[in-house]
Amino acid sequence: MNWSDRPLEELITRAGMLSQNYFARSLTVSAPSQKHYDTGIYQNHRTAFASMSVTGNHCALQCDHCGTKVLEGMTVANSLKRFRDAADTLVANGTDGVLISGGCLEDGSVPLERFVEDIARLKDRGLTVLVHTGLVKRSVAHALKMAGVDQILLDIIGADETIHRVYHLDKTTRDYRESLAILREEGLNAVPHVVVGLHFGALLGEFNALEMIRDERCQQLVIVALMPLPGTPMAGAARVSAEDVARVIAAARIMMPSTPISLGCARPPGPDKLAMEAYAIECGVQSIAYPLAGTIRYAEAKGYTIHYHEKCCSLLA
Repeated sequence: MNWSDRPLEELITRAGMLSQNYFARSLTVSAPSQKHYDTGIYQNHRTAFASMSVTGNHCALQCDHCGTKVLEGMTVANSLKRFRDAADTLVANGTDGVLISGGCLEDGSVPLERFVEDIARLKDRGLTVLVHTGLVKRSVAHALKMAGVDQILLDIIGADETIHRVYHLDKTTRDYRESLAILREEGLNAVPHVVVGLHFGALLGEFNALEMIRDERCQQLVIVALMPLPGTPMAGAARVSAEDVARVIAAARIMMPSTPISLGCARPPGPDKLAMEAYAIECGVQSIAYPLAGTIRYAEAKGYTIHYHEKCCSLLA
């Protein structure tokens, strides 16, 4: 199917009908505590969920859309001592869950090997543990499975040109498909992310990425949108439209009728934000991160039951 040429309303209607067939009218509002969230109805807490970077602010790739800006808000855990000190602080603060992330090496992987035993200790101490791996080696995937991590998060890119120009990475879409296959074969719960507009604000490869995710039988999916961050090469990139986000969400639902879909936290602020979230409701997503109060009211008017939590949107309960 040529997803870009089909009428958007037709895709949204079809996606909404499929969602009604497979899911209850229930929406999880995800509000991880890295960001303050207060709708007047619900307010999150600052210690419930945390993120740690095993590379600090360093990343070998210096991707055009990020330039390490995303790492700046994470707790630095780039040595075993810093990792363990951060873990102790999380436990002392009563933190429920943590995302272990970091910048990538030149091969597109996050250097996690030396931290696996400490990741396992976080699980032993009762935390929900999510790990961002980047492109993953089988040995690392196996070790993370043995550590008992709850989810593996990774971006899936569906165009070689985007991998080369945006990520500065000498890889192809085959490498991303292989990572999904490794995670599936090792029995890990992979939750791939698709970034709408990653190619300088334009759609390129998103639908191919969805096909890869479908073919590897991933059990969940998160869709986010490019955020042109100040100080990055994409600071002046074209803003992603609500319609493009809706088209990708609708295509994902049609391709994967029974797969839970979340609209994640990475999406630009501004006038299109409410429209993006309304389209997500119409397509029947299961979770939205930090939705506007107007979106919650819209969902309630559509008959949705609203549930709140302070974890990543990939965690649905």
